[in-house]
Amino acid sequence: MASIRPARRTFAILAILLAFCSAQNLTSSKRGLCYVASSHSSSDDSIWTSSGSDLTWYYNYQASPTSSISGSSLQFVPMQWGAPTSDTDMTFFNTVQGLINGGQKIPYVLGFNEPDGCVSGGSCISAQLAAQTWIREVEPLKKQYGVRLGAPAVTGSPMGFVWLQSFFTACAGNCTPDFIPVHFYGSFEGLASHIGQVNATYPNMTMWVTEYAYANVTLQESQSFYNQSEAFLDRLSYVTHYSYFGAFRSDVSNVGPDAAMLTQKGQLTDIGAWYLGQRATGNVPKGGSARSVRFAGWAVVVAAVCLWAAN
Repeated sequence: MASIRPARRTFAILAILLAFCSAQNLTSSKRGLCYVASSHSSSDDSIWTSSGSDLTWYYNYQASPTSSISGSSLQFVPMQWGAPTSDTDMTFFNTVQGLINGGQKIPYVLGFNEPDGCVSGGSCISAQLAAQTWIREVEPLKKQYGVRLGAPAVTGSPMGFVWLQSFFTACAGNCTPDFIPVHFYGSFEGLASHIGQVNATYPNMTMWVTEYAYANVTLQESQSFYNQSEAFLDRLSYVTHYSYFGAFRSDVSNVGPDAAMLTQKGQLTDIGAWYLGQRATGNVPKGGSARSVRFAGWAVVVAAVCLWAAN
């Protein structure tokens, strides 16, 4: 009996790994690029558009596409980041209209970026001003060109729900977004809870998770979060698109080096490789610990078992 127990343990571990493989998707049509320009963009941008990339769409917080990506197969999604002070400004509408008239397919646009936030990239605008801008510049894109509209992407804080409700009240029925973008930076349990709350509040709209990461945690925690959230988002039918916030080098990351998709040298981390639909690289971003390196090695074992199971 003693000689059988190690074999049983081996088969049990193998069964767990195979279950993990079946739960993970190396590829997903939902994945997009949340593009953040940096001093390394000129050398790193080709990574996101390479033949081995699993990405299908991108946004850059602007109304115009990024030149280094615009010639790729990635679908560009314009964003009305904030709101102009002039009540006659039509810059966003005119820019998107120009793209459409120029032959570019624009099936979606995104609304205001974290309008309830006044730090760390939030556009910090009132619900009233946002509603006025939306009715003037965003809603006509749906009526004239059939573009599907993404609601304002509020922060993951409770104030986000308050702001969004104030926005719809100010719209008085004249704003008709088709989907709800979601931002969240925290644990997997927090992300899952927040997504559930958003879906319960707006059950008639699909959802895009346009910014998410577990900020300022260890590499092991970052990788565990990525694997859990990726499998979770791919299973949810009402989540049609998602974009992980980490498409930059670890030494410029504002969510912690271990959440980044690239090392400080511009190499794909395990998270970066997984997100592009590739196998783990074992590349550890600057700031990773020895414990995290062992986790990366374990990821290689999982990948090997998955590859064996596929063949």
